[in-house]
Amino acid sequence: MLAPWLITLFTVLAVFFLDRWENRHIKSLFDWVPAILLAYIIPAIISYLTGVDYSQDEIHSFSRDYFIPLAIIAVMSSLSLGQLRAIGWKPIFLFAGGSVFIALFPVLLAFAFLDTNFVTNTLVNEEYWKGIPPIVGSWIGGSTSQLVLKEIVACPEDIFLSVLVMDNILVNIWTILMFQFIKGSNLINRKLKITDLGIPENLRSDQVRSIPSWWVIVILLGIVILTNLWVESFIAKVILLSLIGLAISNIWPRWNFKFALRAGAILILIVMAVLGLKLQFATLGFNPVFLVFLIVWLIGHFVFMMIIAKMLNLNMAWVPIASMANVGGIATAPAVTAAYEKKWMPHAVVLAILSMATGTFWGVLTIFLLENILV
Repeated sequence: MLAPWLITLFTVLAVFFLDRWENRHIKSLFDWVPAILLAYIIPAIISYLTGVDYSQDEIHSFSRDYFIPLAIIAVMSSLSLGQLRAIGWKPIFLFAGGSVFIALFPVLLAFAFLDTNFVTNTLVNEEYWKGIPPIVGSWIGGSTSQLVLKEIVACPEDIFLSVLVMDNILVNIWTILMFQFIKGSNLINRKLKITDLGIPENLRSDQVRSIPSWWVIVILLGIVILTNLWVESFIAKVILLSLIGLAISNIWPRWNFKFALRAGAILILIVMAVLGLKLQFATLGFNPVFLVFLIVWLIGHFVFMMIIAKMLNLNMAWVPIASMANVGGIATAPAVTAAYEKKWMPHAVVLAILSMATGTFWGVLTIFLLENILV
């Protein structure tokens, strides 16, 4: 049995060097499969071929405690408030529109098709409506909001397990699709005649000599270790480390911004490789009717944001970024963003943090409305 640490190390090294290999066949491969996406798929393939399930291995806890926090603070420490302001209100509005759709679509659908077999049997009689709020929590707020909303709505364990399986399948597929969409966003911009193409490339000019790279590693690792000792809540850690990263970036003129961004990109590769160990191609067991509903829900969310982006004349690259900030979260949002523009990774983290902070609120609203309509 291969150790998950070896699989992760092999994946990261292989992807890192393949991405830099000046071979036209390799380059054509990365035109279709971005490096970060390959880091996500390779561990899943190894897991499938060896027949070993690594989804419960302790490496996931370690990644949650160290890799993800390090990635967050590294990426955020490469962001200035000027960059944050440069996002503008349009991407924030787009993201909020995606959250609103996720929270309200199932309510509007249930109201519109109140007397159909899907609503009366699947949602009401089989109580699958209680699986909707945990999905809202998962897509907007992450696993913490999902578990909180499960308890609030008293979702039965069998339905919750089914929802987890379907959610896992959809988010994995959605991540792959968003990698491909963001790579083609420039073509879509031309087809839709989008002229607002977002943030200028050169947002920061370093005018002072930066601190050595090893200082950056020691400082960031020390901050993460201390944060793990003092803070238990994952959301609290994310918010705190993001604020510390922003403070370092904007207060310390000699901070090595370029190395911090490169380190963040490598850490995102590691996080994606670890997440790939959870990806199970053979995962089955779900209600097919409810799965179709989830697919329509997710596609509707994306189309709704595309309409908003078109109305705002906003770069279509923000649509998959905002969608992954909603559906994917703190790890996958910057990963998808990096496939288009690494300098936008901090902005994806900000949107993902906003998602985590608001997910439970949206889920509670969904529960209130569904109870009044269905119960």
